[in-house]
Amino acid sequence: MRIDIITVLPGLLQGPFDHSMLKRARDRGLLEVVVHDLREYSTDTRHRQVDDYAYGGGAGMVMMIEPIDRILKVLRSQRQYDEVIYMSPDGLLLNQPLANRLSLTKNLVMLCGHYKGVDERVREHLVTMEVSIGDYVLSGGELAAAVLTDAIGRLLPGVLNDETSALSDSFQDNLLAPPVYTRPVDYNGWLVPPVLLTGDHGKIDHWRMDQSRLRTQQRRPELLQNNPDE
Repeated sequence: MRIDIITVLPGLLQGPFDHSMLKRARDRGLLEVVVHDLREYSTDTRHRQVDDYAYGGGAGMVMMIEPIDRILKVLRSQRQYDEVIYMSPDGLLLNQPLANRLSLTKNLVMLCGHYKGVDERVREHLVTMEVSIGDYVLSGGELAAAVLTDAIGRLLPGVLNDETSALSDSFQDNLLAPPVYTRPVDYNGWLVPPVLLTGDHGKIDHWRMDQSRLRTQQRRPELLQNNPDE
């Protein structure tokens, strides 16, 4: 998979992809992440301007359509993209099913908003999807793009050492993951549930499913409304 990220602040994305699962994915040739500086596509070669005042007035600057169109034309001339995603606080809320779906694609573009956002014509004509990582506003879309890239990249076959690990993550079946324990069995009188020590995988699986349902009911009951088995 290849992910191209368009940003006015490429330095913000220098660290997140050089560690942990994403580094493993890149080292294994499973994921290619390319960060593009939008200013290189400015028509203003001297000042490299990519933003301007909004028509009609108001505070804040707006990212201009022309540099964005120019870089997208270059990228699309090189390969076909499954989605061109604009990271936006009012986009489709990122969840596990969406991450699963995007992990099955081959090429993605992520456009990071900044300032007061992008010229509306970018959203109307140049992007194919808008994604939000939550109901809050960040200074720019760079961190959101890193989150989305991580959520997708860890799902690629061969990234996780245990291929079944991702299947037991929270939200994969609209349930939160069950509690997990490791050594020692007894710490300050706090005990590991005895069923986990039995070696009976049938009982353990049943216990974990019960715990997932209970935890979801207590912490995220709205998820159960989307679970046909509940």
